[in-house]
This record gives sequence, C-alpha cells and structure tokens, in this order.
Amino acid sequence: MAGTSTFAANSKVGGAAMFEDKNIVENASQSKDHTTLVAAVKAAGLVDTLAGKGPFTVFAPTNEAFAALPKGTVDTLLKPENKAQLTKVLTCHVVAADAMSAAIEKMIMDDNGTHDVKTVGGCVLKAKSSMGKITLTDENGNVANVTIADVKQSNGVIHVIDKVLLPKM
Repeated sequence: MAGTSTFAANSKVGGAAMFEDKNIVENASQSKDHTTLVAAVKAAGLVDTLAGKGPFTVFAPTNEAFAALPKGTVDTLLKPENKAQLTKVLTCHVVAADAMSAAIEKMIMDDNGTHDVKTVGGCVLKAKSSMGKITLTDENGNVANVTIADVKQSNGVIHVIDKVLLPKM
C-alpha cells in the first residue's frame, strides 16, 4: 500500500511526527527535544535560510545536548550582541547537501574510516562509523553520536545528535 508506506517512513523526533513534505524549520519546531535549537535558530536569524530550498543536512543537537554545555553558555549565545558567534556555532551543524546516513557511511569507508565533513559555517567535522553508528568529532575533540538518523525533510535531512558541536574559538 503506497499510502501507508509514506506514513511509516516518517520518523518521530521529540514525540512529534516528522513529515517529508515539511521543511527543516517546520519539523524541528514540532519536536519537544529541539526547543533550544529552534530558539537559537530564531535568535541567529537563520529561519529563512533553513526553511529555504536547500538541500541541507542538519546535525540537530537536543535540548539535553545544549544543557550539557557549561552553565550560562546558551544564555550568553542567545544575547543579541553574540549573534555572530551563535550563527557560527549553528552553521557548524549544517552541510549544504542532502546526506543520508548510508551516503555518509560510504564516504567514511571510502576515506579509510574517517571522513572530513565541511560545514556551511566553515568547520570541519570528522565523521566515523562503528557498528552502524555514526559519530562526529568537532574541531575541539567533542564527539557527538547520531541518535536518530535519516529524518527526511522537504529541503534535506536531519540527523539528531547528543552533543553540541563547537567551532575552534
């Protein structure tokens, strides 16, 4: 049945169904696990960009990932005077491509176990795969695990991660 397979393909993130015909911002706004990310995207003025045509791959940190940053970090980043720094942090989670996990794993294999992922923000993340799980290491050595992969969007894909990836400051 074609109708049910489309619905079955939809992932749930943060207790909300993610729909392939909605864009990254529309879907992320529905996830109760991504309220901090959505607030940060709004504060950085990136809503129109991430709602745009794409394609984008977004490594989307959860609220818990943001909460694990040193105390006060999120509040400081959300201040208007820190918009450039916030934008840099957020765009280090975005790749200008539609990269499903199978494609990422193939790139990792083709690069002998570690693939450099160049982000829109100019960061280089190191992607690795172990036992079917993808990890990303930022420029500071922080490692994020992809906890939910391949959440299709109308303008790309979201991979939920458990850490905030930070640029070299």
